[in-house]
Amino acid sequence: MKEEEVILVNQENEQIGTMPKMEAHEKALLHRAFSVFILNKNGEIMLQQRAASKYHSPLLWTNTCCSHQRVGETNIEAGKRRLQEEMGFMTDLENLFSFIYKAPFDNGLTEHEYDHVMIGTFDDEPNINPEEVQSWKWMSPELVKLDIANNPERYTVWFKIIFDKFYQHVFEIPEKK
Repeated sequence: MKEEEVILVNQENEQIGTMPKMEAHEKALLHRAFSVFILNKNGEIMLQQRAASKYHSPLLWTNTCCSHQRVGETNIEAGKRRLQEEMGFMTDLENLFSFIYKAPFDNGLTEHEYDHVMIGTFDDEPNINPEEVQSWKWMSPELVKLDIANNPERYTVWFKIIFDKFYQHVFEIPEKK
């Protein structure tokens, strides 16, 4: 089976090529990615615990799903595809914001991503793919924020970065001037 390719981009998110995913992570090259946050009617976030067999960050908690777009695939199409592959359900998604981050791992790989953050809603139980996901849970945004502060080792490196921006974007009300 051919290794998944990522879309290499510049600082303006313009495609400049493709590369096998592992090579891009070894070379820490900027590539397109996405992160999906699913909320229920109570405003809780669906978190997933990565499967024990994952090549990095096994058994750590993270957002509902995340991955990389394929050539010719929109952010929304990619998010829906991966949500179905990992969590076993489909729902409408909405683009929230995009940003660049760089997060090195202990195993020598680095996530250097132009990340497109999306949001959706769902009020049922997922049908998780055990090759991708060990477990899942609903948590209030406030409790996630507190638990990351108190137990950062339980969470993926990228989730701690992305959650902070997501929380500010969705839950913090800007001060009135």
